[in-house]
Amino acid sequence: MQARLDRQQAQSDSRRKGVLDAARLVFERLGIEGASIREIAREAGYTAGAIYSYFENKEAIYGALLAESLERLNAAVDAAGQDRTEPAELLEAKAGAWFGFFAANPRDLDLGFYLVQGMRPRGLTAELNFQLNDRLHDALRPCEAALQAMGLGAEDALRENTSLFAHGVGLLLLQHTGRIRMFGQDATLLFDAYLISLVERLQRAPA
Repeated sequence: MQARLDRQQAQSDSRRKGVLDAARLVFERLGIEGASIREIAREAGYTAGAIYSYFENKEAIYGALLAESLERLNAAVDAAGQDRTEPAELLEAKAGAWFGFFAANPRDLDLGFYLVQGMRPRGLTAELNFQLNDRLHDALRPCEAALQAMGLGAEDALRENTSLFAHGVGLLLLQHTGRIRMFGQDATLLFDAYLISLVERLQRAPA
């Protein structure tokens, strides 16, 4: 009996993953506003009714995709710098982890910043949008903690962390769109240089 239930659960999980994989492709192609359950079902090879047994609407599918992406992002950040003890080294490891994750996974950058639907979280409930934003912030909090360990107060650490994130995201967008080539620069090298400059500036600051 348990073996049969396990097989059914595995089959259900596989079908759900198939829906999400198909939806990712459809959202990339059409955006969330242009996408439809019917189009996602066609891409997945299922009926529209089968999709509704897993998700109530396309916004719920988008939210599930983004939530899964953010879990992978947080796993990457959590795993980074486990052998580091110095705050400056930890900052570099954690910041490099979130930057590297988005650099290696541009589709996750699209999801995380709603780039497939015009820069706004249309269709997501306020509660879900808050939860997703909070999970993104979870991936950035280790940098903030490292900045505080380097001697910054909470407000200054938040400001520096915000600037670091904004700088990194700007570079990622330049890389993602190919605009970085017009400057003949490398986004990762520029981000690393910003981090080094930030650490040196903080280390020079009077205690």
